[in-house]
Amino acid sequence: MTVPANPKAFTLAALLGVTSLVSAEVLFRETFSDDAWKQRWTPSTYREDLGPFELTSGQWYADKAYNAALKTGQDYRFYALSADMTPFTNKDKTLVVQYDVKNEQGIDCGGGYLKLFPSTVDPLTLNGDSSYNIMFGPDYCGSKAMVHAIFNYKGTNHNLKKTVAAPTDQYTHTYTLVVKPDQTYQVLVDGEEKAAGLLVEDWDFLPPKTIKDPNASKPEDWVDDSEVDDPNDKKPDTWDAMPEFLADPEAVKPEDWDDDMDGEWEAPSIPNPDYKGVWEAKKIPNPAYKGAWVHPEINNPDYALDTDIYSYEDFKYLGLDLWQVKSGSLFDNFLITDSVEEAESARKATADLAEKEKEAKKEYDEAEAAKEAANKPAEEVVQEEPLTDADISFDEDLGDAEAVEEETPKETKVERDEL
Repeated sequence: MTVPANPKAFTLAALLGVTSLVSAEVLFRETFSDDAWKQRWTPSTYREDLGPFELTSGQWYADKAYNAALKTGQDYRFYALSADMTPFTNKDKTLVVQYDVKNEQGIDCGGGYLKLFPSTVDPLTLNGDSSYNIMFGPDYCGSKAMVHAIFNYKGTNHNLKKTVAAPTDQYTHTYTLVVKPDQTYQVLVDGEEKAAGLLVEDWDFLPPKTIKDPNASKPEDWVDDSEVDDPNDKKPDTWDAMPEFLADPEAVKPEDWDDDMDGEWEAPSIPNPDYKGVWEAKKIPNPAYKGAWVHPEINNPDYALDTDIYSYEDFKYLGLDLWQVKSGSLFDNFLITDSVEEAESARKATADLAEKEKEAKKEYDEAEAAKEAANKPAEEVVQEEPLTDADISFDEDLGDAEAVEEETPKETKVERDEL
């Protein structure tokens, strides 16, 4: 058994036990537990203004060492970074892709997904147009937050037709994609299944098995109407005797109405309560009705069963190719393996710290609130003191009480006298 190189990986390996490790193959693992991550990850140079990544545990965390992660560091930037993997294929094997994302900034618009690339990609020119095998993970745009699961099949990218909502809080979440040789899949968020089924049903990889026969058309004499007018039903002779509107019998000609100036007065019309509407003959079943015409279908000559849709012959790089309006997303615990059990053990290691992370955020928020309060300028409240008896003198000549200012201090009076 090979001991993983970094401490966090070894901790997870110990949790798994010897039996599971013998059968499981870890194809890639990155936990950012050391400063050598820059030697394992290659930044793209396809443009000069790409956003920087930094290694940090974030503004709040449950375990500083365990939560060390790669963080986007600048707003309104593209990001492009990749890690080299030992080339592998998932032919006849289960493929499990898993990693953690923490949108500490409260992301409003931007990606948090990863991409798995073939060896034909150059890490130094990695960009949004680089062809990939699989793209998986959360993506945000305003109120729309979803988890992508996109597979490249014969040069075309196909997205999952089902909608999987992505968490929108500021805590760490684990995203897991499982693809099996029997062409089944699972998408899980924090270990909870959000979508599952058959690849051929939930993606449009293949054309339909059957198509409408291009040589078939509905016969001209085909009767589509299930009912016809009853030929024996006749409109009553008095049907049209009732007009739709009547003159309002309660209307009165205004007193100021001038026939010479306004014309002859007519009472306004009101709906006739006895009006029966337009007469229509009763319907009876159509004896010539043949049913709804169904366009016959034929086998689609372009359809071909493919039992290897799940399989890729060439995996070489794991990359982050993103755009973010507001930076601050943390990426951690990347794992590519053929073992669902291995991935579940890694996920539990993160889940075990969930409550501590919530407590850490609460403490962080409280500290930030206290800091903001301490830095807020004190509001000076100036209040006028009420007048007292000493401030009031009486003018005997006027017989009035008159408020006057307090006697000026002696020093001030002297200064005034000198002036």
